[in-house]
Amino acid sequence: MAIYDPKSLKAEEFINHEEILDTIKYAEENKNNIELIDRILDKARPQKTETGYVCKGLSHREASVLLACEIPEKIEEIYKIANEIKLAFYGNRIVIFAPLYLSNYCVNGCVYCPYHIKNKCIPRKKLTQEEVKAEVIALQDMGHKRLAIEAGEDPKNNPIEYILDCIKTIYSVHHKNGDIRRVNVNIAATTVENYRKLKDAGIGTYILFQETYHKESYLELHPTGPKHDYAYHTEAMDRAMQGGIDDVGLGVLFGLELYKYEFAGLLMHAEHLEAVHGVGPHTISVPRLKRADDIDPSQFDNGIDDDTFAKITACIRLAVPYTGMIISTRENEQVRSRLLHLGISQVSGGSRTSVGGYAGYSADERPHDTEQFDVSDQRSLDEVVRWLMENGHIPSFCTACYREGRTGDRFMSLCKSGQILNCCHPNALMTLTEYLVDYASPETKEVGYRMIEKELEKIPKEKVKGIAKENIIAIKNSNRRDFRF
Repeated sequence: MAIYDPKSLKAEEFINHEEILDTIKYAEENKNNIELIDRILDKARPQKTETGYVCKGLSHREASVLLACEIPEKIEEIYKIANEIKLAFYGNRIVIFAPLYLSNYCVNGCVYCPYHIKNKCIPRKKLTQEEVKAEVIALQDMGHKRLAIEAGEDPKNNPIEYILDCIKTIYSVHHKNGDIRRVNVNIAATTVENYRKLKDAGIGTYILFQETYHKESYLELHPTGPKHDYAYHTEAMDRAMQGGIDDVGLGVLFGLELYKYEFAGLLMHAEHLEAVHGVGPHTISVPRLKRADDIDPSQFDNGIDDDTFAKITACIRLAVPYTGMIISTRENEQVRSRLLHLGISQVSGGSRTSVGGYAGYSADERPHDTEQFDVSDQRSLDEVVRWLMENGHIPSFCTACYREGRTGDRFMSLCKSGQILNCCHPNALMTLTEYLVDYASPETKEVGYRMIEKELEKIPKEKVKGIAKENIIAIKNSNRRDFRF
């Protein structure tokens, strides 16, 4: 029997089945232990320092107790602290991105994904470099600066060389005032050598969803193909970081397995990365299983309701206070709105999950034939940006940290130092100004300029505030772009 060891490089030791079961049992036994719950909540609260805030975070066992808690007033306290943590370290900024699907060719047999090899109904498509360029121009015309590229696992159709060519093409497109400044990559687990190639290509975050940490379920859900190898998939982030990638993004697909098991496994994975590499995940995504071409979520027994989903999100925020949290357009406007106050720091907007889903389509049109999943929030990027601002959030198109080398532990140091308001805050306002000038509707411009004028006054350092104001004037009055601190 494997022994739990967060410093081990073996999947079954750092994601240890017995430890997860013991954690769930411990949480169940203490779910109404008010004294223990209060101690955990006190530990989770952000503490003010001379320079900013610090948070201790929570262990997977502590966070699991909060997840199991059924006391209404304590649950409300969890939500309150989650919002406090988000505001302490990320402010009221919400980073904006879009997915770009390159190919749906896939050799795996994942039973929850319409790209599985046995699906003969879905049209298979792979973008040429000219088609990639057209997609990028369409995304730039929407106002996007940050992409997450997606591709099925197929060594013949989607080799690493194809992914690298696509990244090169994306970065090469300079259309009007548009540029894609950060390309995050969500592709199958690969080798240290290939991760080095991705690093050299200038990627931002390497994202790989575990799908489920329950090994027996994992093997059943991935019956064929290279993804069937649980250990190789689960150990991928270690290889990525060995290959020089500082920022990695975790996630599970909630609905495939019991959520308490997945929650504990996800946090154990974060603890493992911290223990071995000195820095935890840059992001954690919280997708839920959704309907797709030949996939019916009701066929899976572990779906979670909106209240449970909100609780999971808030408890993750308490456990990993410095990690970015992502919610996609899998969720509708109401769910996304709620989760923005529970720790979410990144959202997608105007998203298409089809291969070639942007070029040639208006904001109201979307192809469905090659979608990976149904998009619940189908609003345009302009509508999402305006919605965020009307609810007090700053839509940020900033990619400065990645390009200034503030990745990995260096980003975490920035987060902990309290310099967000002197760095990320003005960067968000300047990139928002770019969006308003170049892409926004008149209604969105009106809301945005009012917000920027107000938010500029929150910058603590007068020198930084002055420079930000000058740069914003330059953006409005010229084609000068890409100012950053």
